[in-house]
Amino acid sequence: MGSAGQQVFALVRRLREELGVNTTCGASNISFGLPHRHGINGAFLPMAIGAGMTSAIMNPVRMQEMEAIRAANVLMNHDPNGGEWIRFAKVLEAVEAGATFAEASAAASQA
Repeated sequence: MGSAGQQVFALVRRLREELGVNTTCGASNISFGLPHRHGINGAFLPMAIGAGMTSAIMNPVRMQEMEAIRAANVLMNHDPNGGEWIRFAKVLEAVEAGATFAEASAAASQA
């Protein structure tokens, strides 16, 4: 793995700053073949957002990764006033109460 993450971040940053283009990264590519890869993906996604990534190919029912993305959006001011974070907090509360992440997310999207 070495410097792969740093190389991706440098490239994404250059694409955004020099060319003004949007970028999409496959989150699981960075962790392919590693154990407990969702933790790595959960760290990679906010770092890539910070570098300028505008979208990701990922599994949207992975709570750890979705929480990291929502938090990054708040901290990068992509979620002004934290409205999306507050809505997402209700999903997290439902999970803490016993719902699965997929169920809680589906219920929140229908509300």
